Amino acid sequence: MTKTNAMRLMAQAGIPIRVQEYAVDESDLSGLHAAEELGMPPEQIFKTLVARGDKTGICVFCIPVCCELDLKKAAKISKNKKVEMIHVRELLGLTGYIRGGCSPVGMKKQYPTYIEEAALLYDEIGVSAGARGVQMLLSPEALIEYCRMTAADLIE
Repeated sequence: MTKTNAMRLMAQAGIPIRVQEYAVDESDLSGLHAAEELGMPPEQIFKTLVARGDKTGICVFCIPVCCELDLKKAAKISKNKKVEMIHVRELLGLTGYIRGGCSPVGMKKQYPTYIEEAALLYDEIGVSAGARGVQMLLSPEALIEYCRMTAADLIE
């Protein structure tokens, strides 16, 4: 397996991670598929969503793969009146990542980043390692500190 930029950044920061690979299904890039392939509860695997706020611009939200982002809660926590998901065609240019492999670690820029507070209920959560079919499992506290995330109630 090739080390991704996100994995290298975690190693440089001294943050222990476990890397898990899974078979990618191009017709199903969902996080639920990833959780199923890894044999992990979907509440413990987090997807990275990129949105645009009407006041603050780009912001990033990490929520469990089994949940939906509540756009009203997302707007409130990010100090916007309205938040909309970006178009998938914008993802690579803004983050350096593609759909199905977007990690909160190592984006092109440091965007305001928020994580569903339920992440703190677990010793370990999974986030994309920055490539399809690869998850990094790590302490939610370490991820929050490294990415300067704000934990909040984000889901419907």
